[in-house]
Parts: sequence; structure tokens; C-alpha cells
Amino acid sequence: MSVSMNRPEGSVAPVESANSAISWGPIIGGAVAATGITLILLLLGSGVGLTMVSPWSAQSASAGSIGITAAIWLVVVQWLSSAFGGYLTGRLRTKWAAVHTDEVFFRDTAHGFMSWALATIFVAGFLASSLTSLAGAGAQAVSTAATTASVAGTAAAASSGAPAADLSTSYFTDVLLRPEQNRTRATADENASAAEISRILLNSVAQGEVSDDDKNYLATVVASRTGLSDADAKARVDVVLKRIDDAKAAAQKAADQARKAAVTTTLLGSLSLIIGAFIASAAAALGGRQRDEEEDLIRTRL
Repeated sequence: MSVSMNRPEGSVAPVESANSAISWGPIIGGAVAATGITLILLLLGSGVGLTMVSPWSAQSASAGSIGITAAIWLVVVQWLSSAFGGYLTGRLRTKWAAVHTDEVFFRDTAHGFMSWALATIFVAGFLASSLTSLAGAGAQAVSTAATTASVAGTAAAASSGAPAADLSTSYFTDVLLRPEQNRTRATADENASAAEISRILLNSVAQGEVSDDDKNYLATVVASRTGLSDADAKARVDVVLKRIDDAKAAAQKAADQARKAAVTTTLLGSLSLIIGAFIASAAAALGGRQRDEEEDLIRTRL
């Protein structure tokens, strides 16, 4: 303790400890322990989650059930790891001598919070690196698929005698060059008709509807290729277009369910992190109090 020479006699000088109020050793130790517990529980949850998925649709759980189960498990993982890491942080720190009880409680709480924050950064970094690796593998697969599709599209165009062009351009080119006698053309060049029908269907998927002219043209080509009457050919075209619309609706429904599951998981994850920070702080305060009580008990016995 140092007292200034200019301080009036009888005044009280502030007492400052030479030791820091923060102990990085227990914080790092608790964070490492919490990270280890998190990774172990995440691997366990991944193994359990794989048992819910099956290549046979009748034996696999629904996407909603899998998403809810994963969200609940993430909450459990966060709480357990936070409690364990925070408790270790409180028990491993040294006793702060000549420090008020309220100050000890605050320091233990702050140490637990910092241990939780450090563990969260560790886990986030690990998951980010894993997701980056997965994204790189996915991007490579998409690039390979795109290259394969491009080669296949070029080969198909070459076999049909049509140049490889943009889908929309090809579609409008087909519209401009449609002959007046559709039946004659469909019978003469079956490959060209099949390729043109494919472009019409793809364009309808992109535009969201099929025009009446395209429907009539499709019915004419189907009638010439299959020998059906005009009415039966139009009915077949309507059935196929209905199946395409149903497939689009199913895909949109699946995408919406995935979006809702992602929103639920994000909200639960945020809430879980907040509660995890509180649990880690409370566990550190509990561990610190038990550590001081044990030391006082030992001193009393001595």
C-alpha cells in the first residue's frame, strides 16, 4: 500500500490488490472442458439422428420430426456443456483473499460467462471449418454435375441436329419455326419433336404456366406419335401437365417446411445460447462458493 506524501494526515488511502481480478487458467480450462463435452454430445446426437433416417421412405422419420429432435438436442447439449464448463471454472480458481462476498460472487459469475463465451467461439470455429469443408465438397460436386449436364446437353443437341443454345432462346426459336403441318413434322423427325417437347415443358416450369398454343401443339404432336385421337391426346397432355404442377407444389411445400424448420432451429439456438450463458454463470458461482466453503472447512479442522 502506498500513501501520497501530500495526503492529509488521518485520511484513508484506497487499497488496490496487486493481483488481477481475472484468472485465465480456470476460464480456459472450463472452456476447453465445455468444448469437449459439446463435441462428444454432438457426435452422439449425430449417431442417434442417423438411426432416424432410412433410404426407405416408409421407415424414415419425417423432416419435421428430425428437425425438432435436432433442435431439442442442441438445447440439451448447450445447457449441459455450459453447466459443466462453468462449474469447473468456479471450482478451479484460486481463493480471492480480503475480497467482499458480493465481489466474489460477481467475479465467479463473470468468469463463468467468459468461459461460456470462449467455449462458444471454439465450437463455432470448429463448426465453421466443418461447414466450409462440406461447402467446398458440395461446390465441387455441383461444378462436376454442371459440367456433366453441359456435356450431355451438347451431345443431345448434336444428336438431334440442333445447336446448343440458351433454353429460352431455343424455346422461342421453336415457336418461330413451328410448321403448319405439325403431324408431318412429328412423324418425320421424332428426335427433334421429343427435344422440342422437352424444351416446352422446361419453359413452362420456368414461366409457371403453359400457353394454349403450346398445349394445342403438344396435343398435336402426341396424337401424331401415339395414334391417339385429338381429344385423348389433349387429355394426356392435361394429365402430364397436372403431374408437373403437383411436383412443383410438392417441391414448394418441402422448401417451405425446410424454411420453417430452419427458423425454429435458429430461434431455439439463440434462446439456448442465452440460457447457456446464464447456466454457465450460475454454475461458476456455485462452484466458486463450494470451493471457498471447502477451504474454510479445512482451515477450521486444522
